[in-house]
Amino acid sequence: MSDLTGELIDGRYQLIRQLATGGMASIYEALDTRLDRKVAVKIMHSHLAQDEQFVERFIREAKAAAALSHPNIVAVQDQGWNQNGTPAIFLVMEMIEGHTLREYLNEQTKLPIADGIKFLLPVLSALSAAHKIGIVHRDIKPENILISKEGRIKIADFGLAKGPLIGGTLTAESSVILGSVSYLSPEQVQRGVADARSDIYSIGITAFEMFTGKKPFEGDAPIQIAYMHVNNRVPKISSIISSVPEQLDDLIYRATSANPDERPRDATVFYEELSRISHSLNPQENQLSLELDIPIEPMRPKPSRKSLRSKVKELTAAIPAPSTSSPRETTEEVRKRKKASKRVRRNRKIAVALAVAVGIVGWYVLIGPGSRVVVPSTVGATQAEVSAALDPLGLTSIVAEKQFSEEIPEGHVIQSIPEGGGRVDQGGTVKLIVSKGPERFTIPALAGLTPEAATNLLKRLPLSIQPLVEEFSTTVPKGYVIDSNPASGEKVKRNALVVIRVSKGVEQVALTSYVGKSSDQALNELQDAGFVVTSTYGYSETQLAGEVISQKPAGGGTADKGSKIFLVISKGSQFAFIPNLYSIEEAKAVQALKDLDLKVVVKKIGKKSIKKVTSVSPKVGTKVKRGSTVTITVG
Repeated sequence: MSDLTGELIDGRYQLIRQLATGGMASIYEALDTRLDRKVAVKIMHSHLAQDEQFVERFIREAKAAAALSHPNIVAVQDQGWNQNGTPAIFLVMEMIEGHTLREYLNEQTKLPIADGIKFLLPVLSALSAAHKIGIVHRDIKPENILISKEGRIKIADFGLAKGPLIGGTLTAESSVILGSVSYLSPEQVQRGVADARSDIYSIGITAFEMFTGKKPFEGDAPIQIAYMHVNNRVPKISSIISSVPEQLDDLIYRATSANPDERPRDATVFYEELSRISHSLNPQENQLSLELDIPIEPMRPKPSRKSLRSKVKELTAAIPAPSTSSPRETTEEVRKRKKASKRVRRNRKIAVALAVAVGIVGWYVLIGPGSRVVVPSTVGATQAEVSAALDPLGLTSIVAEKQFSEEIPEGHVIQSIPEGGGRVDQGGTVKLIVSKGPERFTIPALAGLTPEAATNLLKRLPLSIQPLVEEFSTTVPKGYVIDSNPASGEKVKRNALVVIRVSKGVEQVALTSYVGKSSDQALNELQDAGFVVTSTYGYSETQLAGEVISQKPAGGGTADKGSKIFLVISKGSQFAFIPNLYSIEEAKAVQALKDLDLKVVVKKIGKKSIKKVTSVSPKVGTKVKRGSTVTITVG
């Protein structure tokens, strides 16, 4: 865009000099002729004024800043279109005479801890006011932090801001390109999303640079720096400089975490924590001081240089105008004219060189490489989102390749060719590499196969087959596959380890004979060995009650673990002797006979209330089979 110095914008703002120029607009020092005061006028480049998206962003900056009223935010005073003279959309802001934080850092390299905190507190106070009404700046960096000659710190350039008061139309990809990649949060790079915690990350990176004198990540290309912000952890300040207060070190470390949940929730929380740290470092300082933000030490004056336009005018003025008629020259006049001609020829050569340089620059910008369109970042976006970002730029996209990705969901962009920040011809095509999602392979069903068949089946997949593991099994015959680990049907990554478990058949256990031994011992030891024991009872004339009469299978060999063992346990002899029950009460006599497995018949005589045995049949001492009937008479 040509220099508009001298223009009268909107019949009101007289442009005095150009202060700065960027990719979207130029900023001029101007005079408000109505109120007779200096202002800063930001004018969008004319070639962007035809792009509705850029115009909307420009207007949104005015709304974002106008929605905020804070002493540390550059105030917006007016916005409109220049109807007279050069067509231009403009923004009028308060004039801040001073320097940017970037210029201070370039001059001083880094700041002492106390001075750095004094810089940060007003910035956080301004961001706190924005966050409270839902506005996120999204482009915090040293270039957007101004320091007036009086020492007042101001935040400028809410051009990337978004929030409910100002709407949001820019795509995530364009925000990434417009913002400064060295200060972008990982979520802005990866997903194009931003909230108050994204501003916290940016101010954390700015603080890191203020205190250490360098950025945490450096690279040859913006995409390399963005990659490091996503994949690397910002180091602690204490790893670079010494004598950093631990609380401040931890606060900046949390603010630069890749996980938004680990950062302070918003600028209000960050401000409160930093204020407490500041107070602890200097308890005597008045924390509610109404003075200016920082005691400013003037920067060293920059060497003055004449503008290119002034130089050209000077050179042009030096060329004498041709004369239509002149009298005959004297010898002295000829000598002087020749000296002047040498100076004229030199000036003409300089003018030609300048014209060639201007022509080269014009060619580069208008039809050369400079005219190529910057490709926005599309990593992590869907194809629909890519189209929405490229269509306004006159670009198209095609899917050149699909790849598996562990990080990028299926259907989202892994990489673009050229990558974000690269350039293509106007109307060109951007090639996309799209994610097929995570690469996974399903473990086939192997149970019941031979080990060779199972191994051959797995070899068809890019998996790492481990040595066979043999185990006993009661259900799978010896020499066949029991199962695998991971199990059949599970989805695994490439080169995942797979173990095949093969059956050794049923485990054989040595079987001991327990005939003549205690049934309790037999039951405990057989069950501990893994057998299932079934017991029955019978009479024996040779084994005492509770001893094992017989065992099946017999001891001395082996048996399958888990198989059944049958035991017959002695109830004692099948015969009993009639005891002496005379003079014993009826109830006790009956119980004694039942304990011997005998049946009892009671005959009662007499009228005594307590009846005792008077007769027993068969007689006392008789040997009878258990289950026989014994008759007792009580009276």
